[in-house]
Amino acid sequence: MSRKLGNIAEDKAAKFLQKSGFSIVERNFYSKFGEIDIIALKGRILHFIEVKSGKNFEPIYAITPQKIDKIIKTINYFLLKNKMDVDYCIDAVIIKNKEIEFIENITLL
Repeated sequence: MSRKLGNIAEDKAAKFLQKSGFSIVERNFYSKFGEIDIIALKGRILHFIEVKSGKNFEPIYAITPQKIDKIIKTINYFLLKNKMDVDYCIDAVIIKNKEIEFIENITLL
């Protein structure tokens, strides 16, 4: 997917999350390990959110175990850099054919 299409999907995901009661903390956090698309807060839980979109395939399958490992390393770096000790989870926002699905705690799949 091109960066332009990725940005469009992330914008849609951010709007969806805000309407669902999340506060966006940061977008596109980069480390040497990888990237977190959206970091958001809801209640006392920090959510690290991977955004995937597609038309002719199931976007959730683009979140591989290797991708999860990179996300976890990036989360650890984010928490260390920001001196944070908080509860968190890894979620996904899946956008397919104009439908948006929020999947909480994808590490349990």
